[in-house]
Amino acid sequence: MPIRRILIVDDSPTERYYLSDILTRNGYVVSTAENGEEALARIRAEKPELILMDVVMPGANGFQVTRSIARDPELQDVPVIICSSKNQETDRIWGLRQGAKEYLVKPVDAALLLSKIEALG
Repeated sequence: MPIRRILIVDDSPTERYYLSDILTRNGYVVSTAENGEEALARIRAEKPELILMDVVMPGANGFQVTRSIARDPELQDVPVIICSSKNQETDRIWGLRQGAKEYLVKPVDAALLLSKIEALG
């Protein structure tokens, strides 16, 4: 089943706009959250089919939220793609170990993002 509904979790308004613009222009239905706590509430309420997760945010960071999603029986089937400015290989490995399906470094390349989403769908 192709992915249509995507939740973007990022504390940067600019980044949320950038990702939302790419996705909506390509036919996706997008919602956003500014932090991990808001993200978990939105995931439970809206049941998105994919989550784009920033790492560096106030409160719970993206690694912690991804781990919470992966360990929750109700949420663990929702794939997470981490989109982070943290570009070290250790960050990528850690993100994947927390349950993320992909790890992309900002600024996210639009074509690469769309191909990763399509591959998960």
